[in-house]
Amino acid sequence: MAIEEIRSERIKKLSELKNRGIEGYPADVLRTHEIAAVLKRFPAFMKGRKTNTVVGRIMANRGHGGATFADLRDGSGKIQVLFKKDILGVEYDRFSDTIDVGDFVEITGKAFKTKKGEPTIEVHKWKMLAKSLLPLPEKWHGLQDIEERFRKRYLDLLVNEGVRERFLIRAKIISTLRALLEKAEFVEVETPLLQPIPGGALAKPFRTHHNALDIDFYLRVAPELYLKRLLVGGIERVYEIGRNFRNEGIDATHNPEFTMLECYVAYWDEKDMMAFVEDSIVDLVKTVVGKKCEVSYDGQAIQFQKPFPRVAFKDLLKKYALILDYDAETRDGLSLRARQLGIDSPPHESKGKIADEIYKKIARPKLIQPVFVINHPIDISPLAKKRVENPAEVRRFQLIAGGMELANAFSELNDPLDQRERFEEQEGMRGSGEEEAHRIDEDYIEAMEYGMPPAAGLGVGIDRLVMLLTNVKNIKEVILFPTLRPKSL
Repeated sequence: MAIEEIRSERIKKLSELKNRGIEGYPADVLRTHEIAAVLKRFPAFMKGRKTNTVVGRIMANRGHGGATFADLRDGSGKIQVLFKKDILGVEYDRFSDTIDVGDFVEITGKAFKTKKGEPTIEVHKWKMLAKSLLPLPEKWHGLQDIEERFRKRYLDLLVNEGVRERFLIRAKIISTLRALLEKAEFVEVETPLLQPIPGGALAKPFRTHHNALDIDFYLRVAPELYLKRLLVGGIERVYEIGRNFRNEGIDATHNPEFTMLECYVAYWDEKDMMAFVEDSIVDLVKTVVGKKCEVSYDGQAIQFQKPFPRVAFKDLLKKYALILDYDAETRDGLSLRARQLGIDSPPHESKGKIADEIYKKIARPKLIQPVFVINHPIDISPLAKKRVENPAEVRRFQLIAGGMELANAFSELNDPLDQRERFEEQEGMRGSGEEEAHRIDEDYIEAMEYGMPPAAGLGVGIDRLVMLLTNVKNIKEVILFPTLRPKSL
């Protein structure tokens, strides 16, 4: 039967309910227990004399003459219920005439076990709570297209328990991270999503227009510069978990709208932050995955055991891309090597940006076990402090595991004169065509000139962290409503 025919039949059943004076979508609901609570204490419910009331969605039904078994599911679990004509009388006929898989109902009855030992509720009374007009997909027979799963995530969650579990784990990851930060006395704040100047990351922003003020705003690419203003204001430990927006391509590890954790600590450097990240990620994995601290990802076992190795950015280029001496390499020489590796490097890209593209394609995918990549080029790190040992590098690290970047951190640049020079260099790169270059933020520089304490900052990609801990390879699988091309295009 076609979908429209099914919908038409169900609308007729809804009309039949109304003709009998029964509301198809009542507001009042009785519920004495969640289904999980009934199953947990089922022997006690069997012995009890009282009836109990549960609610949920009918997920399947099986008729046997004057009896119908149905699967009822709420947010906590699923239980079998039994409708019998000799108990319900005319109400059984009403049930048979009007109920479909997908409907929400209220069930009052007694707990018992079938001959096969199946926990079941014998229905003494039932009530329609919400009539479904469209049929649910049957084990994905009607929803096999992967992109359609993302478009209709509500159905994906409904019929695929693995998907539902994944997003429950995502929630647990975020709540655990919050608990770890709260324990370390961080203060949670909110910073603007609409910003007059996009800053805090090398990324192309989305632009929008505010009609009342008649000015352009940008969706934030990162909250960094606002969080560091709070360091100036005396909040020494600060964090935010929220959405960032970057007008970039969509692939297995990138979505234009994504979730980041960023935190900043006064009087720490990158080594202090590295120790904090190491301890926190191990605690997180223990809480979410188990005490073994082992994660299975893409067929490989990843061990989160302290201490994580530290390896210099240029050493990875040497090992995997055969760039033997990065410091001595010229920008054009690096561009030639990139082309040999199948990487395009437009004329406006700096030496560090080319090196970063080589690293991302050639080296990073090979970093499966947790590792801290340290000492990045200064031209791709305009907000980080220089290394005294080599001013062409900065005091920065990235946490890599499963071939993905999970965290990025550094000792924050707090010299306003140096920061202005860096911003001006970035602005020059923008003039040469580098759309992701940082812009000059005069207000931020002014805030720094009032005095910003030494500090370390950290950004954690929540979506990629969830990917790793739930063993999925596509970021769309861990974002409830990922960005998709409209069907009409």
